[in-house]
Amino acid sequence: MHGSRRRTFSYNLDGGTSSMSNFRTPLSRVKGLGSAKEGTGHFWMQRLTGIALIPLVLWLGFSVAALSSMDYIAIREWLSQPFNSIVMILFMIAGFYHARLGLQVVIEDYIGSHGPRTVAIIGVNFAAAALGVTGVFSVLRIALAS
Repeated sequence: MHGSRRRTFSYNLDGGTSSMSNFRTPLSRVKGLGSAKEGTGHFWMQRLTGIALIPLVLWLGFSVAALSSMDYIAIREWLSQPFNSIVMILFMIAGFYHARLGLQVVIEDYIGSHGPRTVAIIGVNFAAAALGVTGVFSVLRIALAS
């Protein structure tokens, strides 16, 4: 016989045995985070904003199609109604946030160098924030005009 050697196994939180190929800590397994520490949240926010945009885009399409004319006065009167202005603001917030998330994924996937990738992501974040704030301000200005 080969002596009294015993094999010892330690059990993970999921009940399986540990192996040398599993380098994740118990905390990372519990949190469900990948190597970037944020991929799951990013994934779900992109899906949730996409789902939120479905009824918002349908509302916008049907509302604009139902307008009698597309002149400045008609659009202004339509947007000054409280429900329309609130839903338009929700549409802009969800739309710009969804666009920011999507562009960030494209940038991370197709720009290899760290420096240009970081600059591009910062630029997209600032552009989305600036356009979103400008859009919300514009809708509020029309909605609250006397």
